[in-house]
Amino acid sequence: MGAKPRSLSGIKPTGTPHLGNYLGMIKPAIQLQKTHETFYFIADYHALTSTRDPEKLREYTNDLTAIFAALGMDFENHAFFRQSDIPEVTELTWILSCITSKGMMERAHAYKDAISKEQDVSMGLFCYPVLMACDILIYDSNFVPVGQDQRQHLEITRDLAIRFNHLYGDALVVPEAIIAEDVATIPGLDGRKMSKSYGNIIPLFASEKQFRKAIMKITTDSKSVDEAKDPEACSVFALFKCFADKADQEALAERYRAGDMGYGEAKQLCFEKLNAELHEPREIYQQIRNDQAKLDGILESGRDKARVIARQVTDRVRNKVGL
Repeated sequence: MGAKPRSLSGIKPTGTPHLGNYLGMIKPAIQLQKTHETFYFIADYHALTSTRDPEKLREYTNDLTAIFAALGMDFENHAFFRQSDIPEVTELTWILSCITSKGMMERAHAYKDAISKEQDVSMGLFCYPVLMACDILIYDSNFVPVGQDQRQHLEITRDLAIRFNHLYGDALVVPEAIIAEDVATIPGLDGRKMSKSYGNIIPLFASEKQFRKAIMKITTDSKSVDEAKDPEACSVFALFKCFADKADQEALAERYRAGDMGYGEAKQLCFEKLNAELHEPREIYQQIRNDQAKLDGILESGRDKARVIARQVTDRVRNKVGL
């Protein structure tokens, strides 16, 4: 562990990751290792609000571990671990729950969304923001990469840290957000945002044959081969842009506007560009995914790194509150 600022992110094991997860969280997380000391955790406690299948939960945890390994996570100098391997996080959650107002939880987006849809609300869902805050605070995190839709979670985290420090004295680091303002919405097969809930995903490490088949299913308009097309209105082009450099983007956009190119060819070019980046990691993933001892070793090593920090923070907090 070096002297770089510490950044923390979590990802829920609620399904096999897809291209949207890769572009929105996983790829930026790997790149952030160059400038930050990174702590990445599999948010299996959070997954319990919606997942009821223990075998699936274990399977998805192994999937995520193998994916980060295949994409170049530096496990020696950074920490990658299971949330549930750090029992201190639940202790801190109770302590901070005791200074959290019910009104703050009622203003949380996830709770309000569930109420608007007349869904049952468990205490896990209702208190979700406190656990999320503790995920961040227990590792003395300086920075947290978040999307615009997650900004509220960081604001709650900061509010709780500031309130605790005001009541008991400085013990918690108040984190800052890293917000990428220009993050594109990754389109799914039907043109909507790629999401497991919409059933429109392209699995990240499906076999090459399945990967190509999925891309060929992307919905397009009915324009003929000869007609000019608008690249900015096409999901195929939007996905291509996420993997292509500026010159390749401009070249394909010109072909769209000129006509004489069908969507089938555009999809093939998109597949080739995506596959060029993901082909080697896919092969590494298949090798690592079947090595349970290696996966367990990665998580155990990350657990040991994370618990050192979590114990220090918990001891500070216990001392401040009188435990």
